[in-house]
Order: sequence, then structure tokens, then C-alpha cells
Amino acid sequence: MDISTLVFNQHSHFRTGATLPVSARLDALDRLRRNICRMQPDIEAALQSDLGKHPYESYFCEIGQVLEELSYLRSHLRRWAKPRRVHTPMTLFPAKSRRYPQPYGVVLVMSPWNYPFMLSMTPVLGAIAAGNCVILKPSAYAPATSKVLASLISSTFDPQYVSVVEGGRAENTALLDQRVDYIFFTGGVTVGKEVMRRAAQNLIPVTLELGGKSPCIVDATADLALAAKRIVFGKFLNAGQTCVAPDYLLVQEQVKDPLVQHLKQALEAALGPDPLSNPEYGKIINHKHYHRILGLLEGQTLLCGGQARDGKIAPTLLDHVDPQSGVMQEEIFGPVLPILTYSTPQEVVDFVSSREKPLALYLFSRSKEMQHTITTRLSFGGGCFNDTILHLATPYMPFGGVGNSGMGSYHGKASFDTFTHYKSVLVGSQHLDVPLRYHPYTPSKLGMLKKFVK
Repeated sequence: MDISTLVFNQHSHFRTGATLPVSARLDALDRLRRNICRMQPDIEAALQSDLGKHPYESYFCEIGQVLEELSYLRSHLRRWAKPRRVHTPMTLFPAKSRRYPQPYGVVLVMSPWNYPFMLSMTPVLGAIAAGNCVILKPSAYAPATSKVLASLISSTFDPQYVSVVEGGRAENTALLDQRVDYIFFTGGVTVGKEVMRRAAQNLIPVTLELGGKSPCIVDATADLALAAKRIVFGKFLNAGQTCVAPDYLLVQEQVKDPLVQHLKQALEAALGPDPLSNPEYGKIINHKHYHRILGLLEGQTLLCGGQARDGKIAPTLLDHVDPQSGVMQEEIFGPVLPILTYSTPQEVVDFVSSREKPLALYLFSRSKEMQHTITTRLSFGGGCFNDTILHLATPYMPFGGVGNSGMGSYHGKASFDTFTHYKSVLVGSQHLDVPLRYHPYTPSKLGMLKKFVK
């Protein structure tokens, strides 16, 4: 089936109304859960093949996250899908006002390679829960996971309902030529801009989950040992190939040296003296990115790490980094952590706000004043105080970027809302007709109007 035929068939299927009953959506989610659990060994094997992920990490960061999101959507779906009565102003009495949640129709989900299962399935779950048909386009950079996603979806759904299109740029281009009803894209800024440009030609709404250089700030009040342990976890998970990983450290200068020592200790405690030989430590996705990351290390001062072999790069800490260098200009997306220092909170505000708005921001501090400063003075997608990356692991908070790091959000209720158009309908009374709005416009009517509309 070619792509244009697939899109046509999905539009036709959506128009039948088969995806609209809540019972049908719940059944779809239940079938998907059963098949995910059945295929868990295949999913783990695919993630191991593509990214060298240990089964524990595959479940913790991908499979388990998807199952938790599915459970949350399922448990709330009936309530979310109901029409809601909302307040009607007195000037419109005796009318009533309602909001009706309605799916967009055919949704295109374009997913990345770094968390290829979770970042594919989480938006797909939201689109199904909202009552849409879905076309999933996984990344060609993770071919084993792309293949297992195609198998999972084809064994669960008719292609006119949910389908996977595998392939590379040609397939991406063909999909963006189609008149779908919504596009959900996760990936880099450059491609995200192209997706938005192409969508604009047909006025297709988009959600863009992008990236950027996410700062991690450590001040003198922080618990340095705990901060180091959690920074190491967040930065070097998935070999640094995480869109919300700390991209650089801003450390208050008086605690830089002890923090560096704690970071080195935390690295050895987590991955041992030779991380490249540790089976729990993942690999870089492909040779292109492997050599790109190594290129960022050229001319840099290494505090530790830098070794590379067999597609892996050891966790690396950089010192005396020039803010204008390549490693500080592009998103690293690898196991390299530049360390910069600051003196005052205002320096932090000036430095971060002078750059593109980041997808995430992390602060390690006991100071409520510092937390207030960061919250109120800096714009970022989301983040953590005294932790890293876990803000995206909850269905109770929306996840998304701002500015250059993206637009729109998802997870939990936000996923349902993202893939839903809320129709506003005013229901007029047929029993009482207030004459205030009709001609003639008399002084007495104007006086009455001014009492209510002000």
C-alpha cells in the first residue's frame, strides 16, 4: 500500500465513526497493552541492537513508561471524553454552553531514534485515546526498533486505523506531502522547522518536541554528593542521548572542585573504572553521531573520560570551556559534559537567558530564593529542582518545550488534549426569547445592556 492510499483509507475509516466510541478506544488500548507485554522480549532485543540498552534500562525508560502512560489514559478516558457544560454569561440567558471533545482525524506521529519505543508509543497512545486514526513513522536510525514497532502495530490494528510507515527521508517527504489532520514531531530543531514549514502549506496544526542545550545549575548550598549522583544518572543515561539530559553545568565557583571530585566518584560507582566494558552502558546510535561527538572534544580540556571504542564513548567531563566553542553552541546529545562557573545568580540568569530557551533546566540548591529566581526569571520547557530528567516520567504533568525547544505538550491529560479539538456549542432556549438583542435599539434597551455588559 502506498502512502497516499494509506492516508486515504485512514480518512475513510475515520469518517465511519468507528474510532469515536469510548468503548472502542478502551478496547484498542487493552489490545495494545496485551501485545506490548507479549512482545517485551522482542522490544528489549531491538533496543539492545540499536542502542546497546540493558534490559533494565529498556523497561525503566521505555517499556515501563509506555505501560504507565497507557494505564493512566485508560483510567481517565471516560471522564475526559464526556462533553462538559461550562458557564454562560447572564447576557446570553437562558442559553446553555457546552464543550465537546472531538478527535482531529488522521494523526501523523514522527518519532526519533534515541528512545525509539517510548517516544513513538507515548504520543500514539494519546492519539488513540482521543479517538484518532494514526500513522507512525519511526526513525530509520533505529532499524531494529522500527521493525518491532511495525510488527507490534500490525498485529494489533487494521492499517486503516493505526499503521507504521518505515523508511527514511523519502518516506518522511511523502508523508509530509499528505493532507493529514495533525502532526506530532519529536526530533531536532532543523528538521522541526522543516516539518512546521511543510505543515503550514496545508494549515495542519503541529506539536513539536525539539531539544536544545539544557543547563544544570549547582550553587554553594547544594548537597554536592547527591547532586553529583543525580547529574551522572541524568547525563549519562542512554550514553547521553537524551533530549532532556543536562547539556552543561553552571557551578558556583567556590564549589566547582569538590563537585568535580564527587562527579568522578559517582561515575566510577555507577559504571566502574572502565565504562566502555560495562554491559550496562549503551552505545552511540551510529558512526555519524559517534564521530560528531568525538569532533566536539577536539581542543578541549578533559577532566576525565574521552576514551572511545566499539561505538562507545566514555563519560567525559570538560573544563575551561569557551562558551563560543562548538560544544557549547550545539546540542551535544552524547556523554560529554562541559563545566562552567559563575559567581552570582544574576550571572546565571544573564547566561541562560542570552541563549535559546532550553527544553529542560535543572537546579541543585537548598536556597528557596535561588529556586524562586530560576522559576520566575528564566523560560524553559520544564525541569527539576535537586534532581534530573524525572519530570518527564509522570503523567500528571505536561511535558513540552518553549521557543526554540518546541511547542505544545503531552503526557497524561495533556496527551488527550493535544490530539483533541474542543468544539464550543451554545444551545439556545426555544421557550424564552429575550428581546434585548433585537431592533429597535432604544435608550431603555441600552441602559439595560450596560447593566449586564461591563
